[in-house]
Amino acid sequence: MKLKLLSLAAVLACGLGPVAHAAEGELVIGTEGAYPPFSMADANGNVTGFDADVGNAVCEKLQLKCRFVVQAFDGLIPALNAKRFDVIISGMSITDERQKQIDFSNSYGEFPNQFVVKKESELAGVKDFDTLKKDLSGLRIGVQSGTTHAAYVEKNMPDAQLMTYDTLDQMQIDLSSGRLDTSFADTSAQNDFLAKPEAADFQLVGVVIDSASDATLGKGLGIGIRKDEGELKERINQALCDLGEEGTLKTASEKWFKLDISQKCK
Repeated sequence: MKLKLLSLAAVLACGLGPVAHAAEGELVIGTEGAYPPFSMADANGNVTGFDADVGNAVCEKLQLKCRFVVQAFDGLIPALNAKRFDVIISGMSITDERQKQIDFSNSYGEFPNQFVVKKESELAGVKDFDTLKKDLSGLRIGVQSGTTHAAYVEKNMPDAQLMTYDTLDQMQIDLSSGRLDTSFADTSAQNDFLAKPEAADFQLVGVVIDSASDATLGKGLGIGIRKDEGELKERINQALCDLGEEGTLKTASEKWFKLDISQKCK
């Protein structure tokens, strides 16, 4: 899966070079393409998912044509600053660290986060954070590299063994095969894993961790924008406000997550 993802990213990004597409009638969107149900890319480069729906809706509001470019998650910000695309829409949380490198739109969604373990694990019955933190000591925790989940575990579970992966698929393969004791991701991604046959013996840990609990988890999902794109940021913020008021974000959220994670302008 890793080879397919990187190959696809290379094909789609090849020859783009520095661009300014938003001024030319096209909005080029960087996305991971391997983080269901936020964004999924098929072998032909077609991107679907919640973030794809958000991106297409924003493009419609801005009267721009959408084009998605698939890029490994930890390479999205460098590629944005290299002008390989105009914006990032890829389930990316707004964090202080990322804001040192790029700017963000208003938040368009927020999602809780949870651990997944074997049903027979002692962690399966844990209900409070302090017990969870203590019991995770020394265990192998899988996270996707470059994510707020990785930063959160590194900060809050320093005695655990942090295992990082390029994609969720890689992490889930190791989890189901016993090479991990647990994984940490947003609840939607975890539920996507639990719906698979190989996850029949796994469950969510009953401790829900939201963004408000720790700054490393960010301030909601945002569209990444270069710092020199103030006008584009204003246009995107207005589009998101309109989409929130119209219920478009809510509809897309319920379509992919079966619940409303959308956020309206304050």
